[in-house]
Amino acid sequence: MPAVVVRHAPPTLTAGLIGEGLHPVLARAYAARGVTCARDLSGDFKELAAPEAMLNLGLMARLLADAVGAQQRMLIVADYDADGATACAVGVRALRAFGARVDYLVPNRFEYGYGLSPEIARLAHERFKPDLLITVDNGISSIEGVAESNRLGMKVLITDHHLPGPRLPAAASIINPNQAGCAFPSKHLAGVGVMFYLMLALRAELRERGAFNPPNPPLSKGGDTNPPNPPLSKGGDTNPPNPPLSKGGDTNPPNVPLAKGSDTNPPIPPFLEGGGTSPPIPPLEKGGGAHAPGGFEPNLAELLPLVALGTVADVVALDHNNRVLVHQGLQRIRRGRMQPGLAALFQATSRDPRRATTRDLGFVVAPRLNAAGRLADMALGIECLSTEDPVRSFQIAGELDQLNHERRAIESGMQEEALAALEAAEFDESYTLSLFDPAWHQGVIGILAGRLKDRFHRPTIAFARSNGGELRGSGRSIPGLHLRDALDRVAVQHPGLIVKFGGHAAAAGLTLREAELERFRTAFEEAAQGLISPADLERVIETDGELDDDDYSLDLALLLEEGVWGQGFPRPSFHGRFDVVSQRVVGDRHLKLRLARSGRPLDAMLFGTTGPLPARIEAVHRLDVNEYRSLRSLQLTIEHWQPALG
Repeated sequence: MPAVVVRHAPPTLTAGLIGEGLHPVLARAYAARGVTCARDLSGDFKELAAPEAMLNLGLMARLLADAVGAQQRMLIVADYDADGATACAVGVRALRAFGARVDYLVPNRFEYGYGLSPEIARLAHERFKPDLLITVDNGISSIEGVAESNRLGMKVLITDHHLPGPRLPAAASIINPNQAGCAFPSKHLAGVGVMFYLMLALRAELRERGAFNPPNPPLSKGGDTNPPNPPLSKGGDTNPPNPPLSKGGDTNPPNVPLAKGSDTNPPIPPFLEGGGTSPPIPPLEKGGGAHAPGGFEPNLAELLPLVALGTVADVVALDHNNRVLVHQGLQRIRRGRMQPGLAALFQATSRDPRRATTRDLGFVVAPRLNAAGRLADMALGIECLSTEDPVRSFQIAGELDQLNHERRAIESGMQEEALAALEAAEFDESYTLSLFDPAWHQGVIGILAGRLKDRFHRPTIAFARSNGGELRGSGRSIPGLHLRDALDRVAVQHPGLIVKFGGHAAAAGLTLREAELERFRTAFEEAAQGLISPADLERVIETDGELDDDDYSLDLALLLEEGVWGQGFPRPSFHGRFDVVSQRVVGDRHLKLRLARSGRPLDAMLFGTTGPLPARIEAVHRLDVNEYRSLRSLQLTIEHWQPALG
């Protein structure tokens, strides 16, 4: 049974945050996450890390500015997940607004695999004849692909955030916050964050070259302001306060959670630089890039909803820098200032963008976008985020929603097969799980690995059959085992066993020959046993402690809902003892509960379980907001329960 522990919140930090006006429960939660003052929660652009600290950013901006000026043909080579799709859409939209000739190519994962391979380089050259290739969310390991691109006369610019190996590709320029010698302080930027920084730097370079003369036209009354090139140059228009929602609604959430009982929404801090609004991005033309006329300075703030989506979807750690990016994107989504495709995805899932949260981005929108890359072609997802046609975007959103339903059905069947296989095997003493079934879908093995990792608390790799006698694997890890480092250890100790691999601490992908699967299982198990201890295999559930009875309130649930939560900065959860008053199955696989605490009734949901529960439970839970027929109420979401003792 998992151990439930309370996160340590230093009392002095908690008291200081309360003194700055935060709700005591939020102050305790933030202190436990390393927040030292309210400024750490600010969404102000001035809090962003300075772009000039990113190695090679200025060089790459100059190379791109040269290509824009010479009207060279550019091709973005994207990854097939939500981070890659949003990074590609950010690049396409910004480059076209700058007047570039740009198109994009996303490899079909089932035919070409991941990244800029030699095959993709040849396909790009044959189909698009580009002068310049730009990778997004991939490329740092593409030694052979870059070499083939160079041979074919295509210059390569690599934008990536994955951990590099000992050897880098021979690209014209590489930006990656994790490459050696890069002093950029936020090492957790997603691929879309790297691309956004590049577009900010490119705009500054083009401005320096006079590309945006004559000056920007004045903004219309109530218009948005341009985001910064944080501190690349000076500036300072201010961002207007959030407009109120429809009559009877609440105002948009603040940058910093309000003090208990407060209902005043502070203004968004000023941007660092002013600018005009961008005209619509022209539609993608087959075989080449349509480009917008010059003379205006594009408003890159319009891209922040995509930056927020990709950052949350890629499950990168939400350090302060990433929280600023996500906060700014959410602010625009809540005000309806987002791309037609993103608005269509909210509509297709019946989510209200005025109340958008990081959970909406990570668990509602992102899975539908990822479904394109898992089951079909991520070009569909990129088109959804790139088109300005609301009718087309709504059509694509419907297709993505249908693909996600298909993905769920496939995943459910694969999970049943995996659990049956594990039940027949003895793995209690194993540190790792490595599973393969010849019928498994290559696009869904990553989700399967994550589900099994959560259930058994073991580093897990699921494999599916690829081409030419090879297997493709997708892995997910637990705290304590850096998955990419573990695979690197296997590769060093067993040369040639892994064909290729890459990834992060928590997730990685690899390719190996099917005949080597058993040998890999043994090698991976040995590597894990050398890196972690049995204690690491014991699941620990962290909470933010118990709540007072008065804290079980809709007001606190709304404050929690407004926060920027995610990987490395988890949404607060709490634990307590409850009486189970009633329980009933809903949707065939969930329990709707009526609980009681100190005699007070509380509604709750327990997902993925049909019970029954005992009369009294200890439960780890979140405070959530339930909305039914426009009425909002407090609802607990049970994350873990066990019978109450005594």
